[in-house]
Amino acid sequence: MQITTRLEFDAGHRIPNHKSQCRNLHGHRYALEITLSGDIISASDVSENGMVMDFSDVKKIARESVIDVWDHAFLVFKEDKVILDFLNSLPSHKTVIFPNVPTAENMAAEAFKILKSQYKDTYGNHLTLERVRLYETPNSWADALA
Repeated sequence: MQITTRLEFDAGHRIPNHKSQCRNLHGHRYALEITLSGDIISASDVSENGMVMDFSDVKKIARESVIDVWDHAFLVFKEDKVILDFLNSLPSHKTVIFPNVPTAENMAAEAFKILKSQYKDTYGNHLTLERVRLYETPNSWADALA
């Protein structure tokens, strides 16, 4: 069985050296979909009975690990020194430094990497993070797969 939940956040970024407008500072309303697989829990004495995982728990983990960290932040490539210097000059600015250029593909991969260890197989139902889908726009997304 697979379950999927979706969360949204706002963030800014730029793609240095991009041939088009994405090289400029700009922002997006991102959506992050998390897909987990596992057996349906069959334990009548627990709240999660009949579920793969409680959606509220899936969201709580994603919020604490990714969404709250990236929301209303500027996501910047660690080697984009001009922008890093600028952002560091702004008092208390929320900046997230990325190991790679913050494209949709790299963001999806980073979110998957962060979340993979966060979803625990508590009930022995073979809980597995299968996919993280990051929407950069309503019509464009990247999938990071197990």
